[in-house]
Amino acid sequence: MSLDAPLVAVAWLYVFTKTWRLGQLGYMPVVTFGILAMAVWVVYAMDRLLDASIRGVESGRCEARHLFHAKHSRAFKVGIGLASLACIVLVVMHLPVAVFSYLLVLCMMIGGFFAMSLFSQSGEQDVPYAKNLLAGGAFAFGTAMAAHVYLPWGVDELIRSREFICFAVLCFLNITAIDLWERAERSNDLETKAGAELALSLPLTLLGAASLVFALLDHEMSTRPFFYAILTGAALLQILNRTRHRFQLETLRVLADVALLVPVLVFLAFPAQ
Repeated sequence: MSLDAPLVAVAWLYVFTKTWRLGQLGYMPVVTFGILAMAVWVVYAMDRLLDASIRGVESGRCEARHLFHAKHSRAFKVGIGLASLACIVLVVMHLPVAVFSYLLVLCMMIGGFFAMSLFSQSGEQDVPYAKNLLAGGAFAFGTAMAAHVYLPWGVDELIRSREFICFAVLCFLNITAIDLWERAERSNDLETKAGAELALSLPLTLLGAASLVFALLDHEMSTRPFFYAILTGAALLQILNRTRHRFQLETLRVLADVALLVPVLVFLAFPAQ
């Protein structure tokens, strides 16, 4: 029902609010969590309806989530319309005017993502890295901006922040992992399977190392829990990557979501600074 992504977004929004100390530097109404959850749900539901339409329900290329959305397309379309209207009203009523500069960037990223979904000609064996980069970047930007908009800085500072960059890379690798695992399962070539594992293992290792360095460089320890959470997410994806042959693809999809939620628990385990 496309509820996994909103759950991850809301959980990480809480992480951003605590990391950037919004309780001390600004004020963020609780309704922001609801706006983010509905907005993410709208995008993901639209994407799955679009995928079902492009692939064709009778083609055999649709997965369970696409078939479910196609079967209940009328209900999803009504829900998308109502949620979109609610988001617009709540944004105008409750969010600061500065949010519109963030939304301009976010809409460009989402527009680019849907354009690539409609017009890209990638084959079944291709991994859509550019599309995944837009998806991961848009998800991370939308999540982080919901907190960042209440800080006395602008869009440029958000895009350059270590927290946003690391989270965006983690989201990108999370999305790409599924594509690489699907590609490896479809192929009988050992080199293709090994290449898929390396293509994910190397950037996950670099992300984990960068997160550890950023955590150790923070002598005030205000962002250490955040980067330890990123490190945990990278480590969990690395474990899944090495043990993926033990699980079915649908199970791996669920575990990939869990790999983004468990780090939030790690973040909460650290005392507030």
